[in-house]
Amino acid sequence: MQNRVIAEMLDEIADMLSVDETATSRFEVRAYKNAALTLLSLQQPIEEVYKGGGAKAVMKLPGIGAGIAGKIEEFIKTGRMKKYEELKLRYPINFRELLTLEGMGAKKAVMLYRKLGVKGLADLKSAVEAHKVSSLEGFGERSEEMLRRSMQLLESSKGRILLGDALPEAESIVRLLLSAKVVDKAVIAGSTRRMKETVGDIDILAISRTAGKAMEAFTSLGDVESVVSRGPTRTTVALRIGVTCDLRVLPPESFGAAQQYFIGSKQHNIGLRKIAIRRGYKLNEYGLYARSGKIIASEDEREIYERLGMQYVPPEMREARGEIGLSLLHKIPELVELGDLKGDLHTHTRETDGTSTIEEMAEAAAGAGLAYIAATNHTKSLRVAKGMNDAQFAAFNNKVDRLNSSFGEKFRVLKGAEVDILKDGRLDLSSTTLGAMDCIVGSVHTFFKMGREEMTERVVRAVGSGMVDVLGHPTGRLIGEREPYHVDLDAVAQACEDNNVALEINSWPNRLDLNDTNILLASKYKVMFSIDSDAHSTTHYQMLRYGVGTARRGWLTKERVLNALPLKALEKRLKR
Repeated sequence: MQNRVIAEMLDEIADMLSVDETATSRFEVRAYKNAALTLLSLQQPIEEVYKGGGAKAVMKLPGIGAGIAGKIEEFIKTGRMKKYEELKLRYPINFRELLTLEGMGAKKAVMLYRKLGVKGLADLKSAVEAHKVSSLEGFGERSEEMLRRSMQLLESSKGRILLGDALPEAESIVRLLLSAKVVDKAVIAGSTRRMKETVGDIDILAISRTAGKAMEAFTSLGDVESVVSRGPTRTTVALRIGVTCDLRVLPPESFGAAQQYFIGSKQHNIGLRKIAIRRGYKLNEYGLYARSGKIIASEDEREIYERLGMQYVPPEMREARGEIGLSLLHKIPELVELGDLKGDLHTHTRETDGTSTIEEMAEAAAGAGLAYIAATNHTKSLRVAKGMNDAQFAAFNNKVDRLNSSFGEKFRVLKGAEVDILKDGRLDLSSTTLGAMDCIVGSVHTFFKMGREEMTERVVRAVGSGMVDVLGHPTGRLIGEREPYHVDLDAVAQACEDNNVALEINSWPNRLDLNDTNILLASKYKVMFSIDSDAHSTTHYQMLRYGVGTARRGWLTKERVLNALPLKALEKRLKR
């Protein structure tokens, strides 16, 4: 699956083009960024898209025109991209590394290269330790300290990748093994199956009558960089996306026990083994055994829980956070599922930083099985995203009204905005404009370094304005890139309860904000949650599954999810 590799190349081309502003560079930068965004969110391998119709099929993807489709075709055919290689000769800089750091842009990266010879993180770390960065124009001591802290955060996540990269890769491998007819059955296990936000390796379990052929096919996959170890029933490979992948071929009679064991987590399995021992059994990856050695359950993992007197525990809950006690009492909640979502309350169009029209976004949402979306473009203070002012929203809302008239009862676009929560807690649009909206997402996009008390007051003031329906990405974190801002989440959740404001679970794989632990914390309050895609393209509704996975890790039921409500019930709740 070459999606990420090509997306990173396109993104880096955009970064290099942005250094020297020309008459056409701004347009080109946006085009390459949009194409990269599309590929990153595409759950289908781009090679399959190309195979189905060549460059013309690639051009049907949002944000990808003929020129960029040609470059994608070039890479698929040759493994190279001429424009990328030409620009890299001019800028031999690892933009992918450096631009993940908070406060770092392409122009600053080039300045560090030209002034200090910095090409990547190792060079930058040396420069920061020698205090050479603070003396450069445009940096200073605060910038140098921010870079130091950001590098530490990045280092702490090294060796792990986002769930949004791991899950599509794992699914692609399973699909290829099945299509090659070398396995009869294959499933994803480990932290990927538990929908953990980052993944250290990928685990795949299979049943095969020809294990040798399965291992041969596995090691020959195009995404395999090298073979770490190979055996008759277990092989480990290093993947190009930066993690290893294990394939285990198992006998059918122990497949259920193996799933339970290899899905994990380790602490959850320890808890189950203790229960098995108390009941006079032995539990391992091969099955549940009586004292006599007779196998009691092994083919179906659900049967293992049943034989232990437990309710089946969904994989997302298996983190030893109290689920074993609930299982013994048969009180495991019925967790929210992707199919429970009726709509999406956080989407963007090309009027700001999206890549698709509102018509295209609505049609794609309907095609994804949704009954409504809220069009929530950015507001004027967020200039980097081409935020809209009051007059622009009025004109856009007229367009939404006309679109809704054409849809009739089939689909509904709610008028909204992702309104900036300003430094003092005020909202970035007039009360008249906000009052005419159906659904307002309030979000913090600036001044992340405020103190905890000040930030809490800021967010609580916005929540208490009577104008916010959903608090967007409530802690502001970017996984491995930016720490959460300091805020009292208990105080915020209480304010949301008091003011009928939902807390968002943002489904972008590098956000997943709120995360699972914060969902569990906030669930103590009588507050709803909104699982949103933050879609900037028609392909981004696919992200919702990551938000749902995170919600399930936070033990949420559909009754706690705002956008699981049918439209009329939602409108009743949103009515100011």
